[in-house]
Amino acid sequence: MANSKRDLFLKRRLRVRNKLRKMNAGRARLSVHRSNKNIFAQVIDDVAGRTLAAASTLEKDLGLVGKNNVAAAAAVGAAVADRAKKAGVEDVYFDRGGFLFHGKVKALADAARENGLKF
Repeated sequence: MANSKRDLFLKRRLRVRNKLRKMNAGRARLSVHRSNKNIFAQVIDDVAGRTLAAASTLEKDLGLVGKNNVAAAAAVGAAVADRAKKAGVEDVYFDRGGFLFHGKVKALADAARENGLKF
């Protein structure tokens, strides 16, 4: 029986996350979610189960509400990197979820690296 696109996406997301968990050395996770209208990023401490820093295009102070392009993704990546550094986190591992590492996801990752996150 054929799987739906959503089922395949969820399987891919779990596969990526499980591989990252095996390699995790107590680092926080930089998780990315991309919808049709916005892009979101969170730095999550899986041991404590809490979010350390977050940024998205829904925030009015970033001025990107409703924008979902490469430039907006780069701005979100820079913002989440700055907030993570203020929270005392520099080493993370990048959780792309079920999304391919190109375009907006890659732009977010590159901007986070340029602003001081190591992964």
